[in-house]
Amino acid sequence: MTGTLGQDRQLDDVSFDQLRQLVGLVDYDSSKDPFPVRAMDAVVFVAGNATQTAWFYQVAFGMRLVAYSGPETGNRGYKSFVLTSGSARFVINGGVAPDSPLHDHHRAHGDGVVDLALEVADVDQCVAHARAQGATVLEEPHDVSDEHGTVRMAAIAAYGETRHSLIDRSRYDGPYLPGYVAKESAIPARKRLFQAVDHCVGNVELGRMDYWVEFYNRVMGFVNMAEFIGDDIATDYSALMSKVVSNGNHRVKFPLNEPAIAKKKSQIDEYLEFYDGAGCQHIALATNDIIATVTAMRESGVEFLDTPDSYYDDPELRARIGEVRVPIETLKEHRILVDRDEDGYLLQIFTAPIGDRPTVFYELIERHGSLGFGKGNFKALFEAIEREQERRGNL
Repeated sequence: MTGTLGQDRQLDDVSFDQLRQLVGLVDYDSSKDPFPVRAMDAVVFVAGNATQTAWFYQVAFGMRLVAYSGPETGNRGYKSFVLTSGSARFVINGGVAPDSPLHDHHRAHGDGVVDLALEVADVDQCVAHARAQGATVLEEPHDVSDEHGTVRMAAIAAYGETRHSLIDRSRYDGPYLPGYVAKESAIPARKRLFQAVDHCVGNVELGRMDYWVEFYNRVMGFVNMAEFIGDDIATDYSALMSKVVSNGNHRVKFPLNEPAIAKKKSQIDEYLEFYDGAGCQHIALATNDIIATVTAMRESGVEFLDTPDSYYDDPELRARIGEVRVPIETLKEHRILVDRDEDGYLLQIFTAPIGDRPTVFYELIERHGSLGFGKGNFKALFEAIEREQERRGNL
C-alpha cells in the first residue's frame, strides 16, 4: 500500500475524478521535479491527552481508528493513535513517561501539529536535494521494518518546530509504520464526513513569510499559487499577509501567513503568542457534502464561527456568486461561506479553536472547480475571528 491518492486508498463514496475536484489536482510530470511529492502522508499532532483527543476525532470528526502504538505494544515513552478519513490521516501522540520530550513540547505549545509528513517516491533523492539547497536534515534516510515490510523515511526542518517527514511506504503493507499494530474503532462507523486534506496553513513571524515561501520554492520545488496582501486580507482593525505554495500536482498546498501592522492584534499575532512561535494554524478538510458534514459535526458538539445575516443578504454577493449547488438560504441557515473565481466556486466554513489555547482550528471546504482559497470571504472570515478574539480579550 503506497497511500497514493486514488490508487491505493479506498475512498468508498468518492471516485478519483471527484477527488481531483475536491482537492484541486492538476496534471503534472514528476520526472522533472527535483523533490517529487506524491501527497500528504499524515498530519502528526502532539496532544496533552492523546487517548481523549483520539476519541474526540472519532466522535466529532467521524474519523476511524486504524492503528496504535503504546506501552501495550512495547512503546514505553508515548501513546500514538492513527486515524483516517478517506485519504486524510491524523496521528495523535501523547507522552506517557514523565521525561517524554512530548511533555516539554506540549508545555511550550499546547496541542498542535508537529509534523506535516509527505509521501515521496524517493526519500534519498529528496534529502540529497534538500541538503544541497541548505535545508536542515533532522533525520537521515533510513529503513524501518517489521513483518509487513519496510518503510524508507527521513525528516527535514520547516518553520518553528514543525518538520516534514518524508515517507516511502511502497514496500510496506502494514496499518501505518513498523511499531504500530492494527486497531479498530470501538465507536460505530458512520458516513465519512471528509475525504482528504485540502491544505495546511502555517503562521510565521513578522517578516518571515517570504523566507519560507522561498524555502519551499528552493528546497522542495514547490510553486507559488496565490498571494494576498493589503486590502485583500485586512479589516478595519487587523491585517495579515499570505502566500500559497504547492507541490507540482497540487495535492499538497501550504498557505503561509505573517502578521501585518494594524490597529489591533491580528489572528496571526494571537496564534504566535499562544502557540509560542510559528506553527500550523489550521487544516482544511475536503468534503463533497458540506451541509451534511457541518450538520453532523454540530450535532457532535463542534463549534463553528458565526457569519452575520448581512453577508448572505448582500445583493453584490448574490450577483457575484450566481447559481451554486446549495441555495443561498440554505448556506445562510448553516452559516457557510461561498466564493467564486474564474475556475468555479467553493463553499467553506471554519471551526472555532478546538483546544484550550486559541491556536489550531479547522476549515471544511467543498470545491466545484475553484482552485482558490475563498478570497471573497476573507473580510467576513476575519471579522468573525475578531469577534471571537474580542470575547477572549485578545483583540
